[in-house]
Amino acid sequence: MSFFSFEYPYLFLLFFPLLYCMYKCREQLKSRFFVHLHFFSTKKNLLKLEWILKTAIILLLCTALASPIVVDTLNPHNRMGKDIVLALDGSGSMNASGFDFENEVSKGERLSRFEIAQIIASEFIKKREMDNLGVVFFGDFAFIASPITYEKNIVVEMLGYLMHGMAGQNTAIGEGIAVGVRAFKHSKAKTKIIILLTDGEHNSGSISPKDAIKIAQEQGIKIYTIGMGNKGEADEALLQKIAQESDGEYFAATSAKELKSVYEKIDALESSNIKSKEYLQKEYYYWALLLGAAVLLLFLLYREVQK
Repeated sequence: MSFFSFEYPYLFLLFFPLLYCMYKCREQLKSRFFVHLHFFSTKKNLLKLEWILKTAIILLLCTALASPIVVDTLNPHNRMGKDIVLALDGSGSMNASGFDFENEVSKGERLSRFEIAQIIASEFIKKREMDNLGVVFFGDFAFIASPITYEKNIVVEMLGYLMHGMAGQNTAIGEGIAVGVRAFKHSKAKTKIIILLTDGEHNSGSISPKDAIKIAQEQGIKIYTIGMGNKGEADEALLQKIAQESDGEYFAATSAKELKSVYEKIDALESSNIKSKEYLQKEYYYWALLLGAAVLLLFLLYREVQK
């Protein structure tokens, strides 16, 4: 079921002061001398074509500002998906370069592991059209960089603001998982997933990975772990244990190409229902703008003819 609405209906209130100003504010007139002034009326006639056109222009501009939209409440594409949290390691070791030695992602630029992870994670987020996503960032401690949302552009934008070292130089994997679980506090999805990426070993934070796994198990959250970097850098045994005990899966990525492949595999996960009341189907503000521009041209033509 679809219905027509406005994103910012309160902007229609601008119509009345603008209409009042149009009627009351006098135009600059050239002086003319005529002895029989009583033949002329000083009152403005709103029924004249000129005033009708002005009123139409103002109304159409206010309509465009109010942003007319069509909202679909039963769109199936808005009902399927998962709630996914990307937990990204931002420790000092993520500043290392040379991960994309084939230049498939960096295109010849010298980018750090974290920058490569940002690019590939952003591509993954944009592809997950039917999912809600959020981002957790961890180093010495962890924090929610972006809460779980359906607005993918916002998640990608927030991901772009992150830099390695913002949360310290060490690696608190336990806190990364625990804060990831906390991000699902208001989630109604049946399928909840944490995708945890790190290139190091757990060496910081007040929550152990063992305790963090228990918290995730209690909430029914799967954890997919990714060991990034050369073999032996990430704690593969720990990452495998985290994935196994949470019904997830462990992946190793020694290059940017392999990391892209990992996200593609995760991208093939099954869908599940999520709670979503409305779906923005189409915006129509540009029609009001185009029509307003057409009426403005007609008004200018009318003024030119009247000279």
